[in-house]
Amino acid sequence: MAQTKLDSFDHAILRELAVDGRMSVTELANRIGLTKSPAQARLRRLEKEGVIVGYRALIDPHHIDAAHIAFVEIKLSDTRELALCAFNEAVRNVPEIEECHLIAGSFDYLLKVRSRDIASYRRVLAEHISNLPHVTSTSTHVVMEAVKETGAQPPL
Repeated sequence: MAQTKLDSFDHAILRELAVDGRMSVTELANRIGLTKSPAQARLRRLEKEGVIVGYRALIDPHHIDAAHIAFVEIKLSDTRELALCAFNEAVRNVPEIEECHLIAGSFDYLLKVRSRDIASYRRVLAEHISNLPHVTSTSTHVVMEAVKETGAQPPL
């Protein structure tokens, strides 16, 4: 996949939308110093080229009983492609797993898990995570405070 060339206006669009994805094109244009038509054309191009892949609501986890965060290191018994595919597919079916990353290092995957509290996390670990395909061991790191949480951010 070829990387899209981005100029300073494109980066400005991405920075602004990362903060407020619902702003009008007129407001976006004003913030980045363009008129509406060129700003809208750039926005459409960024969407068409897959730089912007979608828009979503950011939800306060405290309001939906999902403020408890744990990071889980996963070691697998088998890391051949079929085993990785089976694990990946199964992970997608566990709603408490917010993120899943294949890691190069002393373990195979790192999961970010959200739950109501430590007791509900323990149930997710016992009933779901430990039963994922090829899991040999897990190691949990409980978050005491989320200092910074953001999605992908364009460089300044």
